[in-house]
Amino acid sequence: MNLNTREIAALWQAVREKRPLVHNITNWVVTNITANALLAVGASPVMAHALEEVAEMTSLAQALVLNIGTLTAPVVEAMIRAGQAARQKGIPVVLDPVGAGATTMRTESAQRILREVPVTILRGNASEIAVTGGYEAQTRGVDAGESPADPAEIARSVACKLGLTVAVTGPVDYVSDGTRLVAVKNGHPLLAHVTGTGCMATAITGALAAVCPQNPLLAAAAALAGYGLAAEKAAARATGPGSFAVYLFDELFGLTGEEIARGARVEVLS
Repeated sequence: MNLNTREIAALWQAVREKRPLVHNITNWVVTNITANALLAVGASPVMAHALEEVAEMTSLAQALVLNIGTLTAPVVEAMIRAGQAARQKGIPVVLDPVGAGATTMRTESAQRILREVPVTILRGNASEIAVTGGYEAQTRGVDAGESPADPAEIARSVACKLGLTVAVTGPVDYVSDGTRLVAVKNGHPLLAHVTGTGCMATAITGALAAVCPQNPLLAAAAALAGYGLAAEKAAARATGPGSFAVYLFDELFGLTGEEIARGARVEVLS
């Protein structure tokens, strides 16, 4: 059974109409990239990480995105403080455990954030999600890893164990809330050849969650479907990773509800 693509398209339109403020405490390598991705889809980004202001900034936002790609101890503390402010306001929190499993600090920081922050959606590759959820996996650097388990099963089991929505991204993306399991089949291999594309997916997931806080599974699936469709359209115009990166912003900006309704490939597996 396929998810209603009209509903997915309506969420993307809601982002453009409501322009939610998405507070990002994110990877310094991709701060500019993710801010521009949010602007392209119609959201309003803020990229504040100072411990002294993160709680106040979060109180103004409609979603909080946490990305541990360039991790330091003060950044973790800022994430915790922002997450507690998100709890008080009742806004969705998206966590990207970049490189979890590569070092002890990354793994422990991701797991600490999960203990102390009301994370709504956990998004990463299979190895990052498995390690963050307490399962065995191997991560190489911060971009790729190996996990012995099926990514669909990782999504479902970690979601069930942690009591949140999990999005495992790869050639096929899997989103689960522990009960339901959805496959998103949009995307393109060129995404793996441009730094920050996973971080962009996380930020856009925050934007969709901001306008659909009551249904994080739908928000995550819709975010990945629209983003993957934009990547397909960008790849059709590109001659390599450089031009693909430029066209990806253009396609995100120009993506219409009708295109999403026609092109989103989202299947409900259970």
